[in-house]
Amino acid sequence: MSDEVLALTTTAAANGGSCVARHEGRVVFVRYALPGETVRARLVSAKGSYWNAEVIEVLEPSPDRIGSMCPIAGADGAGCCDLAFVEPSAVRRIKGAVVANQLARLGDYHWVEEFEATAEPVGDGGATGWRTRVRLDTAADGRAGFHRYHSAELVHRLDCAQLPTGMLDGVAEVQWPADAQLHVVLDDDGKRHTVVAGRGRKTVVTEGDYETVQRVAGRTWRVPATAFWQAHRDAPALYSELVTRWARLQPGMSAWDLYGGAGVFAAALAEAVGSGGSVLTVDTSRGASRSARGALADLDNVTVVTDSVRRALVRQRTRADVAVLDPPRTGAGRDVIDLLAAAEVPRIIHIGCEAASFARDVGLYRGCGYEVEQLTVYDSFPLTHHVECVAVLQRRPGGG
Repeated sequence: MSDEVLALTTTAAANGGSCVARHEGRVVFVRYALPGETVRARLVSAKGSYWNAEVIEVLEPSPDRIGSMCPIAGADGAGCCDLAFVEPSAVRRIKGAVVANQLARLGDYHWVEEFEATAEPVGDGGATGWRTRVRLDTAADGRAGFHRYHSAELVHRLDCAQLPTGMLDGVAEVQWPADAQLHVVLDDDGKRHTVVAGRGRKTVVTEGDYETVQRVAGRTWRVPATAFWQAHRDAPALYSELVTRWARLQPGMSAWDLYGGAGVFAAALAEAVGSGGSVLTVDTSRGASRSARGALADLDNVTVVTDSVRRALVRQRTRADVAVLDPPRTGAGRDVIDLLAAAEVPRIIHIGCEAASFARDVGLYRGCGYEVEQLTVYDSFPLTHHVECVAVLQRRPGGG
């Protein structure tokens, strides 16, 4: 099947980095294409109602197509930078249009017209050199590499354009343990940390420390190299400032920081509510909770809980004035959103890193009596199709 080549003309961008085309009435999702292009594409999957293909030749290019900004990405390369061939401002328009489409289809919510939608840049908006944390896998021969798109096969060139110059210097020359995961972090002190972990093996630090130094708004966190932290160097400060501004908290109020990780939002919320207020931050990760307890030890108004968000909400007997959610890619889902609505939380800030699950969650909130007050999309992962979406949801008077 992989030898079959189709001539296709694409239409709109789809969620996930592909563009939509049709072949004999069937929908084909085409990777490495732009809207309005005519291409020759190799069929890679023909199961079910939809086919998938990848571009091998561009016959009529979009004016937004440029030479790839990532030397290792593409149909025959790594799956890292799937939009590296698109002019950066056009990438932001495409991302905005995709989110607008998902909100309309899955959330029954009209954000803006798709041709008006755009993602906002993060930091200086530079498309390259923004990533500070990366995870590589190692092959049976111990060589580190990036995965090809949806494949166990590794690409052993490591000069991905997302990475700052020198971040992976020397990594390709090392024979690492076979079939392991290699975490490399360039922290806020400019120090590199390299940790071998994964697949049931003992974690080994080969350079730097297990804990990395991260700073936001004058506060310092020590976060395991293997734990979650925002990949874009400018994202933590941007989101922290945004949450502070959109929460509209006053001294003495209470806030919930759900899926709170290391507690970056909890720190900002605690400052806003003051000593007379309270903040609850919840995450399932013990490592994240340890980081939160260490960084927030001086804040008597913060309680750190290691548990699932659903169980933590079931146990709550008081209502928060504001809840901030930053769930994983799968989103918060119906159970959590129903619990927030039942608790009558009047104001919610919801952050989502996957357009479809974010749009679905927005629809669930609206079905529970909330309206979207503000919504912004960020190009937090340049050169890729990934986005970060942030919405403020206000409970309607009387609820549902």
